[in-house]
Amino acid sequence: MTIKICAESDIELGSAVRVVIDGTPIAVVRDSAGAVHAIGDTCTHGDISLAEGFVEDDTLECWAHGSKFSLITGKPITLPAYEAVPVFAVSIVDGDVFIDPTPVVAS
Repeated sequence: MTIKICAESDIELGSAVRVVIDGTPIAVVRDSAGAVHAIGDTCTHGDISLAEGFVEDDTLECWAHGSKFSLITGKPITLPAYEAVPVFAVSIVDGDVFIDPTPVVAS
């Protein structure tokens, strides 16, 4: 089951938006190359919204302590975080972004 989140044009290049699906916060991110990703929105180090962080290439950096997470795998690339965040499947249909709320890669 996929859920329509927004229009693809609603997510600017190199930015993220926070959505909540069935109580699960998710960061929907357009990376530097324009691809759209969805990962768990809560930093595993400090309970901070990752959607408020910084997008660089295919990573999302927590603004509070600097942990970078892979948008592909959800794994932290830098400390202080050492636990992964979940990754969700994204599809683009007729210019709209859909997310499957079942994690592809669980933390």
